[in-house]
Amino acid sequence: MRESFAFSFADDLDLMRIAQSGQCFRMTQHADGAFRVLAGEDVLRIRKTGENRFSVDCAQAQWEKRWKSYFDMGENYARIRERIDPKTDPDLFAACEAQKGIRILHQDVWETLVSFLISQNRSIPLIRKSIETLCHRYGTACEDRYGEVYHAFPTPAQIAALSEDALLSCKMGYRSAYILRTARDVAEGRVDLLQMQALPDAALLERLKTLYGVGPKVALCVMLFGLHRLNALPVDTWIRKAMAVYYPKGYPAERLAPFNGVYQQYLFAYARDHL
Repeated sequence: MRESFAFSFADDLDLMRIAQSGQCFRMTQHADGAFRVLAGEDVLRIRKTGENRFSVDCAQAQWEKRWKSYFDMGENYARIRERIDPKTDPDLFAACEAQKGIRILHQDVWETLVSFLISQNRSIPLIRKSIETLCHRYGTACEDRYGEVYHAFPTPAQIAALSEDALLSCKMGYRSAYILRTARDVAEGRVDLLQMQALPDAALLERLKTLYGVGPKVALCVMLFGLHRLNALPVDTWIRKAMAVYYPKGYPAERLAPFNGVYQQYLFAYARDHL
């Protein structure tokens, strides 16, 4: 018998906006309306069933242990949005309201690192395609509760055992060299991703930038989406445009701390729709 669990949640949680927010690449909506989330070797289906009501296809214990923190349920995003004064900051206020429901997922740092190495200078559909090809070819095959086969995200050891040509075949281009060397550094112990998690923000940023192929933007994405440093502020093309239009006198990072990363997500999604 398939276990399931239903719960109420009154804070912001919009599954479609999260899936389209550019922070994760293995969250997709099925024809029945449920969203399938793949994270490492784990899989979850979650759906909205009513006003502030959701159901998941796992037991309550598994939800509490694995997925509640993944969706950052301990943080109050309504309060983060309410910090913004519509008179002082009308554009960010509009972005928060328009994109209400986005949350910063607490993803695996290894998966996040590889995903954002792949993401460099690419559109979201191409990123998704390369990641799915990588997982399908080289990740462990698993079966979900419905008998459907999916593939886990490859481990550092699984990628480290590949050739660069194998990664090139996943349409990753020059990023293949970055991913292969990073995988070997992690698999062989030269890079300790677990140990990094204890570093303060400034030191963590500098350590991440020492990894092959990791520049400031990728490092900040790993900090925000993989290590859950909510003040990390990645700047891509859309954020750069938003800052130029909405903050011609300069972006107020100090005033918006310690949630610059959350506001970045609202602005990213809002800019794609309005700029």
